[in-house]
Amino acid sequence: MDRVPLIRQLTPTDRDIFFQLRLRALQAHPDAFAQSHQEALEKGPQQHDAMLQGGAHAADGNFLLGAFMGQEQTLTGMVGLKRQERLKERHKASVIGMYVAPEAAGRGVGRALLIDLLARAGCVEGLRQIQLVVASHNDAARHLYESVGFRCYGRETGGLCVDGMLSDSDLMARFI
Repeated sequence: MDRVPLIRQLTPTDRDIFFQLRLRALQAHPDAFAQSHQEALEKGPQQHDAMLQGGAHAADGNFLLGAFMGQEQTLTGMVGLKRQERLKERHKASVIGMYVAPEAAGRGVGRALLIDLLARAGCVEGLRQIQLVVASHNDAARHLYESVGFRCYGRETGGLCVDGMLSDSDLMARFI
């Protein structure tokens, strides 16, 4: 695999490969995502259609990015940005669905995705703050987020319940 990933905005033609990677992420790390693997299967890939449209959605702060590696340009990582809809909260957006496949771990894919996301977020009119939620026990992810300027501002005790087990979530933000 190449050492440098190609980061680009995902489009409707990427829906199936995106959904397969999303299912893989949900199954491998159920405590890292609010949606369960079963919920994703029930809703199907069409649940992501609006985010994959690009254009006005992307300019407004709603998009999905993919990291592609290797000669075959395999999708190995993903992240999204979702802007708040309420008028008084439109200055905020959330990082969603961050995942890097194990075969691409340690190659700078996560950092490249976040740097691209932050650059695009910086061009969105009126957007001032990016927020995210990370499992409190996920030190590697938290350190990556901190390395690109996110800071923890709180903890949600028992933020997720997976198979009857509660896990805490750290709340992080970065101003742009």
